[in-house]
Amino acid sequence: MRMISILVCAGCLLAGAALAQSPVRVTVNTQSPGLIIPSDFLGLSFETGSLQDKSPKAGGRLFDATNTQCITLFKNFGVKNLRIGGSSVDARNSTNYMPTDPDIDALFHFAKAASVNVIYSLCLLNGNSTRDASAAKYVWDNYRKYLLCFAIGNEPDFYKKGRDHEITNDASFVAKWIRFAGAVTNAVPEAKFGGPDNGGPDNPDGGASWASIFAKDEMRSGMVTWIFSHEYVGGNSKDMTVPQIIEGMLSANWDASNYPAYYNATEAAALSAGFPFRLTEFNSYSTTYPGTWGGNNSFASALYALDSTHWWAAHNCQGVNFHTIVGKYNGTIYRDANGNYQVYPIAYGLKAFDVGGHGGVMPLTISNADLLNLTAYAVGDTTNLYVTIINKEHGANARSAAVTILPNGLVNGSAEAMFLTAPQGNVGATNGVTLGGATITNNAPWRGQWTRLRPVMNGSCAVTVPAASAVVVKILAAQMKSPDFIYSYRQKPR
Repeated sequence: MRMISILVCAGCLLAGAALAQSPVRVTVNTQSPGLIIPSDFLGLSFETGSLQDKSPKAGGRLFDATNTQCITLFKNFGVKNLRIGGSSVDARNSTNYMPTDPDIDALFHFAKAASVNVIYSLCLLNGNSTRDASAAKYVWDNYRKYLLCFAIGNEPDFYKKGRDHEITNDASFVAKWIRFAGAVTNAVPEAKFGGPDNGGPDNPDGGASWASIFAKDEMRSGMVTWIFSHEYVGGNSKDMTVPQIIEGMLSANWDASNYPAYYNATEAAALSAGFPFRLTEFNSYSTTYPGTWGGNNSFASALYALDSTHWWAAHNCQGVNFHTIVGKYNGTIYRDANGNYQVYPIAYGLKAFDVGGHGGVMPLTISNADLLNLTAYAVGDTTNLYVTIINKEHGANARSAAVTILPNGLVNGSAEAMFLTAPQGNVGATNGVTLGGATITNNAPWRGQWTRLRPVMNGSCAVTVPAASAVVVKILAAQMKSPDFIYSYRQKPR
C-alpha cells in the first residue's frame, strides 16, 4: 500500500506535497467535566510466568530493581500500574510454575523503583487456598504499600471446559472464588480483591458477562474493591494479513462496533453495583506466538492505543492495562538481538495518552462534514486543557484535517502541540516513530518537545493534523471563565 509522505514544518504542521485538507471543528465543553483520570490509569499486564524470566542475555530478571532498562521504559511512557496474572497464574500451566518468595521480592522491588502499583493474582484453577493465603500474607506483610489489590484466577469462564471439575458455571465459580478469598482474608483480614478477570459478552454461556454477574453477587461482600475484565478488541489475528490487521485497528467503525457492547456487558453493570471498573488485560488482537510482524507491531497500534485509552477514560473506566508477553509482537516491550529492552510503536500511543491524559474528561462535539476517519478527546485540569486529535486517514487518498478547536469558556490564551508521527506517514512502520520529535529510549528520559501554535484568539485555536498521525494540543487554561472546572468523580473504595 502506497503511503503519502508527510514531514513536519515550522509552527505545527508537516511540510511536503500538498494534500487535500478537510475542515473539522472540535467544540469542548469545559464547564461540564466528567471522570478525573486516576494517576495510575495507564497500566501494563504481564503473565505470572514472567516472574521466572531470568534471561542471562538480558542481564537478569525481567522484574527486578536491577533491570534499569525496563524501569526507564516504564517511566518514559508513563505506566503507573502493573497487573501480574494471565493464564500462567493457574496450576497446570505450561511449566506448573508458582512464584517463590524471591520472585515476589524481585517484583515488588521493581514496583518500588518504577513507581507502579501492583495487581497481584493468585491461583484458582487446580489451586490450593492455603498456598494462596500464604502467598497473600507474604505480599501483604512486606509490600502492601505497592499493592493495589489481589485477584484470584484468570478467565474463569473457560475453566468449565473440563479444566476444573469444581467450576461448571458462573455460580460454581463464585462459590469457589468465595472459598479462596475467605482463606486469604483469614490470613490477611484487610485484603481487598478485584475480579473476575475475564471477558465480556463473548463468554461461553452467552447473555450476561461473568463480570456483571460477579459484580451483582459481590456488591455487599465487603471484600471486592474493583471489577476487572479483559478485552482483545479485534479477536485473534492468527489468520489475518498485515493489511487486514492495520485496517482493523484504523477502521472508522472500530470504536462504535466494539466498545459499546462490551461496556454494556461489563462496565455498566459494575458501575450500577457501585464498583469502579478496570480493563486489566487489553489489546488490539490476541495472537499466537509471536504474531504478525508489521501488523501487530505497526504504527497503527500506536494510534489505536491512544484512541482506545481515551475512549475508555471518557466512559468512566478507571484504568487500562495493555497485555504484554515478551516475544509477542502485540506487546509493548521486547528484547532486541543484543538482549536490550526496547519498545514497539504501541508504547508511543500510551505515552501520548500520558501527555494529554491528566485531569478531568471534558465532553466535546465534532463537526466533520467530509467524514474524515478522525476521533478527538479533551481532558483538563485547573492549569491546562488538552485536546487529543487522532487522524486515522491513511493510504493514497488520505486527507489531512484542518482542525479548529473551540474551547467554550476560554477566550484567549497560549497554545502548543505535540505530534505523534511515523516516517512518511506509514501506518505499517515498525520503527522511526516519534512523539514530540523524540524517541523513547531505555537509558535516558524521554525528551519530547512542544511546538508553539498561534495563540487562542476569540475563543478558537487552529491546528492541522496530517493523515496517519495524532496531536495533543495544550491550551493554557489560566483564562477559563470558571477556573474551578474540575470536580471529583472518583468512587470511594468499598
